[in-house]
Amino acid sequence: MPAALPQNRFKSLLNEQTQIGIWSTLCSNIVTDALSDSGFDWVLLDTEHSPNEIPNVMAQLQVLAGTDTAAVVRPAWNDPVLIKRFLDIGAQTLLIPFVQTSEEAEHAVAAVRYPNHGIRGVAAAHRANRYGRVSDYVHRANDELCLIVQVETSRAIDNIPAIAAVEGIDAIFIGPSDLAADMGHIGEAGHADVQREIARGMELCRGHSIPAGILAPSQEQAEHWLHAGFAFIAVGSDMGLLTRQADAKADHFKALASSL
Repeated sequence: MPAALPQNRFKSLLNEQTQIGIWSTLCSNIVTDALSDSGFDWVLLDTEHSPNEIPNVMAQLQVLAGTDTAAVVRPAWNDPVLIKRFLDIGAQTLLIPFVQTSEEAEHAVAAVRYPNHGIRGVAAAHRANRYGRVSDYVHRANDELCLIVQVETSRAIDNIPAIAAVEGIDAIFIGPSDLAADMGHIGEAGHADVQREIARGMELCRGHSIPAGILAPSQEQAEHWLHAGFAFIAVGSDMGLLTRQADAKADHFKALASSL
């Protein structure tokens, strides 16, 4: 039977409302399933800094399908082979790490588009086209694809105007941790200089009419950047929630036990 091309909820809301998300690094479809009922607008499925491989990501995409929580997938690199594989298993929103220049942004755009507008390889049947049932997929796929590039250095911040001007870039994401490292403040994303650079990046995005996103795992930072005007914010991670709650629970009962 013919099938319809799934709508990209994240893309449709990108310029309509602030979207609150959570980072997922636990590589588990069960965790993703549990998160899907928490009320987040989107979940970032990370493969850059977690041992998350294609079968894991596909299972996570499957549990998010049909929910109100959108999936954003971060490939390990701006690599057309990796990008092609995630697109074929049904990822519709990609976050490409460490994009420094407009040329690198153009490479990312080419990787998500079919010839003659790009270099994405063509397969007859895969999950993205409902195993061949979306008959016009090759002509309409780009309508529902959302491409976000991540800027993670001061050089990349400087280049935001040129990156934002690349046709096919839907949003820019500022990576605080690598930006801090690039600025000589590794492990200090909250440093005043880093915060000023993030604010500069956000203002450059705003000045060039492109939505900006950020990861802010502390509540104070998340609230700050929410008020500052970021369009989409990851306000925590599954790993952070697990470890903080587990540590607090263990500390409480170990202290209680030792007092008996």
